[in-house]
Amino acid sequence: MRPAQLNRLTVQEAADRYVELVRARTSTGALSPATAEVYARDTATFARLAGPDRVLDDLTGEDVDAVLLAFARKPDERRTRAGAGPPPAPGRAVQSASSQARFRRSVSALFKHAALAGWVQINPMTAATVTARERGGLPPQRRALTREQAQGLIGAARELGGHGGSGTAGAPAGPQGAGERQSPPAPARRRRDQRTELRDALIVLLLTAVGPRVSELVRANVEDFYTNDGVRYWRIFGKGGRTRDVPLPVDVARALDAYLSRERAASAEPALLLSWRGRRLARGDVQAVIDRVQQRVAPERRRSVTPHGLRHTTATHLLADAVDMDAVRRVLGHGDLATLGRYRDELPGELEVAMRTHPLLRPAAPGPAAPGRPAGDRREAAGGETAERG
Repeated sequence: MRPAQLNRLTVQEAADRYVELVRARTSTGALSPATAEVYARDTATFARLAGPDRVLDDLTGEDVDAVLLAFARKPDERRTRAGAGPPPAPGRAVQSASSQARFRRSVSALFKHAALAGWVQINPMTAATVTARERGGLPPQRRALTREQAQGLIGAARELGGHGGSGTAGAPAGPQGAGERQSPPAPARRRRDQRTELRDALIVLLLTAVGPRVSELVRANVEDFYTNDGVRYWRIFGKGGRTRDVPLPVDVARALDAYLSRERAASAEPALLLSWRGRRLARGDVQAVIDRVQQRVAPERRRSVTPHGLRHTTATHLLADAVDMDAVRRVLGHGDLATLGRYRDELPGELEVAMRTHPLLRPAAPGPAAPGRPAGDRREAAGGETAERG
């Protein structure tokens, strides 16, 4: 027997109400607009695959499994074009494991709300059995750089920043910014108002040393950076309306001041990172900046990497250097320590280093000896006293 408060909505009606609620949460800062749009897109996909006219409460765990399998076999519309290649083999999943896991989380959130709102009696996700395969590791572009690779990229950024005022193009690519990927190649020398060397160096140093999300980087405004007791801070506006104040390493603070004083033209635009046309830099343009700076790295230390891969690099090397886990969590802007596990990548040779410096096998530091007695005698006396007590 159904409870009196049960509301038998169709799948489409439930999806529309849920999406409206999710988007409303962005106005309170509970969700970022980008996250809300992901939930909205996945919910619309679920409604289409489940059947928009079916009653939500009639869906069973088997129905949810069928939807999850249908999504796994659905072509990735972000990467496919008409006639781009042969169709996938029958029964073969074409969505990545991470996309399948994200879709499952979105559907689970929908049904969790539906159970609380009285749209379903029982959450069918409890009976769903289809899960995405475990990822066998991130693609190389998203994995952390090794210490040598990261230092090569940082060194290239420092060199680029050091020559930012010379008037010579620091890289073979043309001016970057809005529409920069369609721009023709620039000549060897640029006009003063078209130089982007200091900006590019700052972008790489911020991503590698501080590890912000690329959305946080491009949303940054000049006023978000301030000085307190001689230390430069960045007030980062992160996901869910949360903010965090992160102190900048000295080298990064110097790059920031050089960019603000020497290259960033006076503009009514509050954005920190501007294209040479004076517009806020777009998320997609950040990858072009990284790729251009990478061209300055020696080939044996060069490896392609995404902005998210540099975020992994920050977390990995801070944790590998025994920095407090909670401090790393706060730098990255995670709400839970458990999330760090997804950002801690393996480094070549780290197990060998750990075993060579094993804390239980280090020689004991000699303590202060008693007056008039050698340290060796003191240890022998202490050992004898311990034996007597035993």
